[in-house]
Amino acid sequence: MGAIARRRVLKFLAASPLLGYTAAGRLLAEESLDAIQLPNFLIKSPEQALDVFDFHSVAKHTLPPAHYGYLATGTDGNETLAANRRAFKDLYLRSMRMADTSDVSLGTTLLGEPLESPIVLAPVASQGAFHPDAELATARAAKTQGHLLILSNVATKSIEDVIAARGQTVWFQLYPTNKWDTAKMMLERAERAGARVVVLTVDLNSSSNRVLLGQFIRTDDRDCSSCHGTGSVEDFARMNPMYSGSGATFADFDTPDMTWDYLGKIRGVTSMKIVVKGIVTHEDAASAIEAGADAVYVSNHGGRAEASGWGAIESLPEVVAAVDGRVPVMVDSGFRRGTDIFKALALGADSVCIGRAYIWALAAFGQPGVEKVLEMLNAELSMVMGQVGARSIADIGPQYIGVRR
Repeated sequence: MGAIARRRVLKFLAASPLLGYTAAGRLLAEESLDAIQLPNFLIKSPEQALDVFDFHSVAKHTLPPAHYGYLATGTDGNETLAANRRAFKDLYLRSMRMADTSDVSLGTTLLGEPLESPIVLAPVASQGAFHPDAELATARAAKTQGHLLILSNVATKSIEDVIAARGQTVWFQLYPTNKWDTAKMMLERAERAGARVVVLTVDLNSSSNRVLLGQFIRTDDRDCSSCHGTGSVEDFARMNPMYSGSGATFADFDTPDMTWDYLGKIRGVTSMKIVVKGIVTHEDAASAIEAGADAVYVSNHGGRAEASGWGAIESLPEVVAAVDGRVPVMVDSGFRRGTDIFKALALGADSVCIGRAYIWALAAFGQPGVEKVLEMLNAELSMVMGQVGARSIADIGPQYIGVRR
């Protein structure tokens, strides 16, 4: 193939959805018309990782197709999933020179809780699908690396066991159901266990069209009934121990009638602080605060909630403006690098939550993998802060960020 023809092929690939993870390795688009073919290489230990995507490659290679599909899926044509990553490219960093960054600090606070890093482990359900140690491995990694952990109430391990593994309390994420007694039971149990914060997820009140998941499921020829059962109350409780004794099934998760009054109901049964997760507009941010939220959490569920085609970090500025410093603002969906995290902090987020990045590592290597991802992201964030001239999390502001027009 001649040089001109080769460039035309590579130009096509750079613009093609074929560009991504392949059996031969990752193809990365360059600013030029050429692309770099990376060698086919799966890391054999966490120490070999160069970035979080190394763990993705191992997880994809290791997990059963249906389990990987559950982790990878977005909704519809994955428009929002793609937008979460694409949106970072429209933001650039503005570096301030000649600043003393010999002692960069990641320390901060969130709802009165001191944190060693603004990077928080987001709630991810059913971690037993990715590693036998499931949420216990994640909790131990959070303990070792000093990170806040938010536990999904659809976890495969109980909150009591997870808190014991972490050695201190966790935040408790709540998916509401259409049976208030179920929510009340779990809120009371979480508070008894020691949780001081409940994170109410409000972006999945109706189902979502996870086409990619279905495409992976139909390629998986295993008999999954021995693990997942038949969908009975007993099977549901076995897979989701927080629901033990509730009589709940997946059919209970449609909550189309939930309104902002739900926060008042929570206030009536618990003293835990309330974070509202799934906010993507300034209108809902204002409503959340009016309803008594202690923090607002910007999220589109990692592209799994709706096919808006709008990245979470694109929603962040309008939410920050509406909140206007009255409560903390958290954000997740699509964060993979220290530069991503810095951009969110510069736009006004108080903390950044990661999900898939640490689950890839959990699937690949268990607790050591999760520890390595947290170590890498902290190091990357510290490096970026040094590059731009920010000594502390409090120093990071809009002066360090620009938007391409």
